[in-house]
Amino acid sequence: MAGKYSKLNRTDIFNLFDILATDAPNPEGELEYVNAFTLLVAVVLSAQATDVGVNKATKNLWPIADTPEKMLALGLDGVKEHIKTIGLFNTKAKNVIKLCEDLIEKFNSQVPETQEELESLAGVGRKTALVVRNIAFGHPTCAVDTHIFRVSNRTGLAPGKNVLQVERALEKVIPEPFQMNAHHWLILHGRYICKARKPECGKCKIVEICKFREKTV
Repeated sequence: MAGKYSKLNRTDIFNLFDILATDAPNPEGELEYVNAFTLLVAVVLSAQATDVGVNKATKNLWPIADTPEKMLALGLDGVKEHIKTIGLFNTKAKNVIKLCEDLIEKFNSQVPETQEELESLAGVGRKTALVVRNIAFGHPTCAVDTHIFRVSNRTGLAPGKNVLQVERALEKVIPEPFQMNAHHWLILHGRYICKARKPECGKCKIVEICKFREKTV
């Protein structure tokens, strides 16, 4: 099956993830949060922003607004004041307020677990919902961001012309033992090794498996 969705064979794919897993046995996302609600808000805020930037903005927010009710109590201006250093903060603040209202009214203040319910919330798209389902609820999803898209295409793991194609291909080729943490490994690899402009192939531990033609070694 792997050959249909990947330039790598099953053995190469298993070895690729085995190497990444050995290098980082317990990978974690870099967004800081204290519960499912703050995770959801953090991922919403991270769109077109860095995890570092979101963490700086929310370090003083989570202690006072770790539930939908507490966030609503801040009001729109209060939320804006806390996240004003994040790109598109005006729109994101409005989405956070609407998201909190929906959580209270429709989901008894609890973050829903299904893809459809999550995507019904303001500011929550497919990728955000997949991230929350994986980290908060333990579903073996793989949300494709720019790092995963780049790594999947460069290595030949799951080539695709768009995010959805890559996501579908990854669903087919990621071996079962690695499905839960695959997106963490691929994001970290793309962020720190397989960089967009200057990939550090000399430091890459999967360089022998990777099909990237323009390796820097």
